[in-house]
Amino acid sequence: MHVTIEQAETAIRAAREKAVALGTQMCIAVVDSGGNLKAFHRMDGAWVGSIDIAQKKAKTAVFFGMKTGAIGSLSQPGGPLYGIEHSNDGLITFPGGIPIVDASGEMSGAIGVSGSSVENDDAVALAGAQVIGDTELPAHPWRT
Repeated sequence: MHVTIEQAETAIRAAREKAVALGTQMCIAVVDSGGNLKAFHRMDGAWVGSIDIAQKKAKTAVFFGMKTGAIGSLSQPGGPLYGIEHSNDGLITFPGGIPIVDASGEMSGAIGVSGSSVENDDAVALAGAQVIGDTELPAHPWRT
């Protein structure tokens, strides 16, 4: 099942509230389970460059079913995924992209956030994801 527009809007509201609490301006993207943009919000003052980064963080998280920061640790020089960011028309492999898992344990989409430090990006993405689902895939064969 794909993330619904209502869920995407709920996730964006929660993420935006967290960004405001942190005193930062963010771009927030929610994609469905196919990596297609479902909803997007650019806060006033958010960097233009963060538009693309937020969308790519969400896409990266959904394509590989893990947080972008986890992919980043695997894609360092000498790592097993070194160079992966050059695939799929560009991926982002630092924190701020988080999968969204529905009540049945299926990945329904992902959220990507950009506009501040990676720690803030990750915290804002987590706030958005957690309000509509889990953020870790269960240990079963979910890949298509």
